[in-house]
Amino acid sequence: MVLLYIFAGIILVNILYYVLFSKVAFYKPISEVKKSTTSVSVLVCAKNEAENLKKTIPLLLSQQHRDFEIILINDCSSDDTLDIMESYQATDERIKIVDVVPNEAFWANKKYALTLGIKKAKYKHMLFIDADCWPNSPNWITTMSANFNDQKQLVLGYGAYDKKKGFLNKLIRYETLATAIQYFSYAKAGLPYMGVGRNLGYTSELYYSVNGFISHIRIPSGDDDLFVNEAATKENTVVSLEKEGFTISNPKTNLSDWIKQKRRHVSTAKQYKTKHKFLLGSFFTFNLLFWIFLVLCFIFCPWMMVTALVVLRLGVQWVIYGGSATVLKEKDLIYYIPILDLFLTLLQLSIFIKNATSKPASWK
Repeated sequence: MVLLYIFAGIILVNILYYVLFSKVAFYKPISEVKKSTTSVSVLVCAKNEAENLKKTIPLLLSQQHRDFEIILINDCSSDDTLDIMESYQATDERIKIVDVVPNEAFWANKKYALTLGIKKAKYKHMLFIDADCWPNSPNWITTMSANFNDQKQLVLGYGAYDKKKGFLNKLIRYETLATAIQYFSYAKAGLPYMGVGRNLGYTSELYYSVNGFISHIRIPSGDDDLFVNEAATKENTVVSLEKEGFTISNPKTNLSDWIKQKRRHVSTAKQYKTKHKFLLGSFFTFNLLFWIFLVLCFIFCPWMMVTALVVLRLGVQWVIYGGSATVLKEKDLIYYIPILDLFLTLLQLSIFIKNATSKPASWK
């Protein structure tokens, strides 16, 4: 019975986390787009993204916003990225180009390229989107920038992945959903710790107040989450959960490529503040323990009692994650939550082990 009591304790911790995550699940979207007249600089950092820019730039130019500029940053590309940028600049004066040349001190460092782009920005309110992403609607700029005010200087948006066929696509989107549920919920609880560069907004005032990326400039990744981890507070951070403000990206189609991407993200998380690492680490640990003790308890404990505990835990998770999936427009994942959660937990464990024995690759 001791084993069963331990299992029950693990499930209790799981449920307490899910209660916290309910801040996303029970969010009620507004019925119409907020009006915003904020002047905005949109920054796009691109390294060998010529083909993706042909889709992204026109969609940015078609944004229905009163006043904005687009800062296109060519980060030492070896393909036709700069040519594509210049071709669009020739037809629209809202486009500005920053052509980053190789710098021995900051070679292959996206943060250096972004720093140059931020210095070029005309407006203090800035939105960031990756070159392989596109806005979910013509009101992306308006929806995201409507969250800025004198106090709120950092806006966390949702960067979704395009829906495709196959289990890998579902797993990638589930990981994105699960991660978003966590960082949105913590932000709403007054503990913001990360954001994604695919859909992020902050002011130049906030950027310069923490000296930009200087504290982690030598770390190849983390221009988004490490900046947020350092600069975000309960008072200055706001979450945008309106679908008009989402961005969409093409997901990886190869498991190996996706794992390499996740390895970089996990390695960056080592730089988070201690309290954030503890909360995230304990959530993963108790999630992993649930699956381990589930097997042990079914072998050594009365199956009816074990089944009742499992149904309780999975039921609470289904309600919270299912509600969040509805809010974030990922409803097709709801029926697969248990199996996706198991696969993701095992994959994360393998990534932690792999990162402990070898160094992940850097930005492109």
